[in-house]
Amino acid sequence: MITRATLPALFLLASATASLAGQDKHHAGTDVSNHIGFERFKLLAGDWVGKEQGKDGQEVHVTYKVTSGGSAVVETIFPGTEHEMVTVIHRDGADLLLTHYCMLGNQPQMRASGKGDSNKVEFKFVRATNLMSEKDMHMHNVTFTFEGKDTLRSEWTNYNDGKAAGQVVLELRRKK
Repeated sequence: MITRATLPALFLLASATASLAGQDKHHAGTDVSNHIGFERFKLLAGDWVGKEQGKDGQEVHVTYKVTSGGSAVVETIFPGTEHEMVTVIHRDGADLLLTHYCMLGNQPQMRASGKGDSNKVEFKFVRATNLMSEKDMHMHNVTFTFEGKDTLRSEWTNYNDGKAAGQVVLELRRKK
């Protein structure tokens, strides 16, 4: 016999089950459990040091942390300084998404295809929050090249007035 008190609980259970079934359909045919590029980002966990190429060769410190049950990787550039920036990378089906929380005050979002070279992941601009116009200065693309387990190169392309306006290249090595 179902009492009036158990009906809401049954409704919640049925809703949760239907919601989970919908999630399975969304990823049907897509193996998100072993995305090669994402697994490479997870292996970056720890402290990295290096130099910014060009300009004055500024020293760079970057940390990588796997979080949220292994579903996201957080990159922190210049941790603990007034120039600290955070980038979050996570899977979206077969692709990877990246949101860069920039010191410019905007948050560009970029997507990388799940297909391609496992040693190079190229993120392309999708949109940005807190950006008045795509002509305003923002990071537009970034390419990560894994040059071994202890060496990483990231090439950030900056846009201004709707076109490429320079590149920030970081050559990093794992801190021992």
